Amino acid sequence: MDEDPFATFAAALSAATRPEQPFAALHRLTVQTVGARLFTVTTVEDHGRLARRSYSSHPQEYPVSGTKIVEPSRWNEIVLDQRQSFVANSLAEIAEVFPDHALIGSLGLGSVINMPVILKGQICTTLNLLDVAGYYTLARVAFVTGHLTLPTMAAQLAHDALRAA
Repeated sequence: MDEDPFATFAAALSAATRPEQPFAALHRLTVQTVGARLFTVTTVEDHGRLARRSYSSHPQEYPVSGTKIVEPSRWNEIVLDQRQSFVANSLAEIAEVFPDHALIGSLGLGSVINMPVILKGQICTTLNLLDVAGYYTLARVAFVTGHLTLPTMAAQLAHDALRAA
C-alpha cells in the first residue's frame, strides 16, 4: 500500500532545514492529491499591496524573486478583498487578470486556482496551481480549499521559522 501523502508531507515538514523545503513538500503533496503542472507560492505583504514569489516549480519561467506591486484587478477583489479562491478554466479567463497569460499558454496551461491562506487574520500567502484548460473542476476546487488549507498554513509557518533562524 502506498504511503499516505499527508503523512509524507508531515514527515518532510518536520525534517525541513532550509526555507524552501516546506513549500517543496507542499508542492509534492499538491501534485499527489489534486494535480498541478505549475505550482507557486506567493507571499502577500504590506496589506496586499506587494507580492513575493516564495516558491516555484518552474524557476526558469517563474523565478523566486523580489517583490512586485499588486495592481488593482478583479483578481484582487476576489482573493485579497473577499478572501475567496480565484478559479479560471480557460486561457481567455486567465488573460482577463494575468498579464503573463501568453507565457502561461506557452506552457500548455489553461486553468488556475489561486487560494488565499489566512494566518492571524491576514492573508499571508496565495497557493497558485495551474494545469491544462478545464482541469480545475468543482470537485478539485473543493478538495484544494478543503484539504490543502492547513498544510499550506503549516508550510508557511515552517518556511517563516526557517527564514528567521
